[in-house]
Order: sequence, then structure tokens, then C-alpha cells
Amino acid sequence: MRVLIAEDDRELGRQLLKALDGAGYVADCVANGEDAQHLGETEPYDAVVLDLGLPLRDGLSVLRAWRAAGRDMPVLILTARDRWHEKVEGIDAGADDYLAKPFQMAELMARLRALIRRAKGLSQPELICGDLRLDTRQGSVTLQGMPVSLTAQEYRVLSYLMHHPGQVISRAELTEHIYAQDFDRDSNTIEVFIGRLRKKLGQDLIETRRGLGYRLAAPEGGQA
Repeated sequence: MRVLIAEDDRELGRQLLKALDGAGYVADCVANGEDAQHLGETEPYDAVVLDLGLPLRDGLSVLRAWRAAGRDMPVLILTARDRWHEKVEGIDAGADDYLAKPFQMAELMARLRALIRRAKGLSQPELICGDLRLDTRQGSVTLQGMPVSLTAQEYRVLSYLMHHPGQVISRAELTEHIYAQDFDRDSNTIEVFIGRLRKKLGQDLIETRRGLGYRLAAPEGGQA
């Protein structure tokens, strides 16, 4: 899953990047509103962490521009604790949640996970497909109750597929959601990650739809 961080405090931006990376996300970080608006309009993010006090263009203006352009990714706004009116304006402008500074990183991560789940129509923090379970809180994967060791990219591919149960996901879409904006992307590597996942999780778990992409196979007697 891919997240945009729009935060002009460099240290906080670094901490957010580190926390997201450690939780299995891939993130881009920008320090001003103009860059944030551009990336939010041109890149397919699964969620955004948006500081309202951005230079060049403030966060509320950026948010309104995104929503006017039809961009519907969930947005978590950050605002100073004593500026309650900014919270109201942010929600009215199209934000999905807010968090006042200073905050605990664990709370931000929990709110972000919840926003992404709701955007994908999921209600539980543990994603399940038959005997396969992915715990978004711990960033862990188990198969028949046994832990499965995955690389960061394998986890990101599996997480994206499990966040979209029953859907066919193209290689291009997977590529866009597991690499940061400045990474040298190669959609051919997706086949490598899918092959590795099949070796670890079973050959029948991930179906290939020729010319279309991949989907998680629904378990017998149930749904993915």
C-alpha cells in the first residue's frame, strides 16, 4: 500500500517515513503544498497524511483541489492542537480523519490502517483468505497458523492483493502501489514476487488471469 506524506517538518517527515516503511507501506514525502497537490493528482495513493500548515500552498487548498479533481483517496490531516476550527474546515473540505500535533505515532498508524481498510470495504485489521492471514497491525503473515517469512516487497504485493479480495489486479497497478515515486519501477519484477509468494504460500493461492493480472483465489466454501 502506498502513502503520500505532506509535511514540512523534516524530522517529523523522516519519522513518518520510517514508521510507514517498518509497517510494510511504501511512502513518498513532500515538504510543500505545490508538490503535494501535483503528486496527489498524478499518483495513485492509497492514503495521504496531510499537514495543513504547508508552505507555498496550504493543506486545505490542496485538499479542496484534490476533491474538486475527483481524487478520492482517504486523507488524514495533521493540525495544531489548539486550532479546532482547522479540524472542522478540514473535515468539511473532504478529509476523512484528523490528528492534532503532537501525537503518538502508534495512534497515527492505527488511524491510517483504519482509513485504508474502510476505503477498501474491509472492517477487520486481520485480512483472511482461507488459511492465510495477514495482520495489518503487526505486519505479519501466517498460513495454517504458522508464520511465513516474506521480504518487504513480497509483503507489499500480498497486502495489496488481500486489500482487494476478488479483484483482478494488473501488473501495472501493483507496480504503482509497491514502489515510491522516485524508484526505478519495472513491472516485470512483479512476476518474480508472485512466483516467490506461490512457493511460500502454495501454487493455487494467486491466480493469473492472462492479459489482465492477478487475483487471490477464493477458498472452497468461502470467499477470499
